[in-house]
Amino acid sequence: MKPLSTRILEEVAELPEGAPLYAKALLHLGSRVAIDQALSRLVRRGGLLRAGRGLYVRPVETRFGMRAPSVPAVLDALTATTGETITAHGAAAANSLGLTTQVPVRTVYLTSGPTRRLHFGAQTVELQHAPRWQLSLAGRPAGEAIRALAWLGRGQSRAMTSKLGKALSAQTLKELSAARGRLPTWMAQQISTLVQHG
Repeated sequence: MKPLSTRILEEVAELPEGAPLYAKALLHLGSRVAIDQALSRLVRRGGLLRAGRGLYVRPVETRFGMRAPSVPAVLDALTATTGETITAHGAAAANSLGLTTQVPVRTVYLTSGPTRRLHFGAQTVELQHAPRWQLSLAGRPAGEAIRALAWLGRGQSRAMTSKLGKALSAQTLKELSAARGRLPTWMAQQISTLVQHG
């Protein structure tokens, strides 16, 4: 019979880039203690990366050597397996919409799940728990506008309303208008101003 670590690697080889691997998903191969020990050995040997507590990912082999899987691939796979919403932080959204020239130093995403850190080799990604309204319209330009306004805050976002209006399409303004009911009152008012002048 093949060693446990070899059988784990064979299973992992079938997974797409960034797919999360949990010890519980491998219990058909052996006891929990044996699985945990094999996973630890594979991390020490470089066969797997420990991204977080109980979370492992397969490194990607390239012609230049091994590298960590891409962060978006891991976050997309986490969203698919856990059902949580994960989306860009408001600072990144504000930057992409041209509302600030500040480039975020840390890689931070908002999540409906628990706050935690994921490690991908030398890179650390922070997942910060956020209220449901901040995660509205995840993956859409209207959602980016919501998160940018939330990050800017009540006072600063009022000053950016006209600049934001120029950056958004009519369809995005329509989506924002429809989302006002689930947003804080101050933000709903600013979006109303945006829609009126858009």
